[in-house]
Amino acid sequence: MLRLPRFRFVSPPSIEEAIHIRTEHPATSMYVAGGTDVYPKMKRRQFQPEVVIAIGGLVRDDFRGGTLAPLADTLPSVAEEGPLPLGPLPLGLRIGAGATLTEVAEHPKVREGYRALSIAAGLVSTPQLRNMGTIGGNVCLDTRCNWYDQSLFWRTAEGYCMKTHGDVVCRVATSSPRCLAVASADTVPALIALGAQINVVGPNGARTIDLAECYREDGINYLALEPGEIVTEIVLPPSDGWRSTYLKQRDRNSFDFPIAGVAAAVRMDRGVVTDARVAITALGSRPVRVDASALVGTKLDDEAIGAVADATHKAARPMDNTSGTISQRKRAARVFADRALRSLRDD
Repeated sequence: MLRLPRFRFVSPPSIEEAIHIRTEHPATSMYVAGGTDVYPKMKRRQFQPEVVIAIGGLVRDDFRGGTLAPLADTLPSVAEEGPLPLGPLPLGLRIGAGATLTEVAEHPKVREGYRALSIAAGLVSTPQLRNMGTIGGNVCLDTRCNWYDQSLFWRTAEGYCMKTHGDVVCRVATSSPRCLAVASADTVPALIALGAQINVVGPNGARTIDLAECYREDGINYLALEPGEIVTEIVLPPSDGWRSTYLKQRDRNSFDFPIAGVAAAVRMDRGVVTDARVAITALGSRPVRVDASALVGTKLDDEAIGAVADATHKAARPMDNTSGTISQRKRAARVFADRALRSLRDD
């Protein structure tokens, strides 16, 4: 039985206090919300923080409170958009980063206007873990690899990898100058396809980031966040005219991480595509937005769909560090893009 290491658990009363504690212990502390990824990795000694800072309850509602009153028929974590502290975005949707994946998947406003996100959140892991895991945690999900996601005993016997020991070569590609661990969050490609931004706050203040710009092509330093920053909410633009979906391949349909995932969103006006976004996950060290411009101006005809499916295949660059072969996962990217776009045409 794997046991948690000894650590100090801190539950600060405010975002500001959480950031202060993190700043005091920059190398030995971690934030935790639902903990569905953090605690198992602590048991495997992939993470070994001395201080764990609980922030889940701090990011359920609007950061600093008061400027956004949730609608009476919504959960505290999901509110219709109004003036934000970081700039107005009328008629969209904001989701507190502490909202659970179950809340996101089942919320009527998400189901109605942001179907890809509802599907993706509902496909994460198991019902029990979706009840605990948060949307903010999934956005910040650690990268994965067959060499990295093992117990300490296994890694001690087989040899460590670059992600935990910087002086060791990448076990997947020994000549690689960087870690090739895979970005495997389900909700991220859906959010990117939906044009999401995130609001973050840290030691240097608050800022807004396009979610697509939040990730690096690096299995170790995969998040483009400053030290100590916390994701406080996800902000989605208006959904009028948009259709979206998400498709995922995994070993076991009951709970596994994706080994290939494709999200697609198109905006239609009188049957013609006026905007389109496609994004992929689990096919590289960061989620990738695919060039879907071939769809614009079409009625989602077969030729345009085929062109974007080919572009998705080209953008997918899997390595041999998770389930499935490289060639099979690249083929899945093309097939899923084709299926996703055809399903949107038929909506």
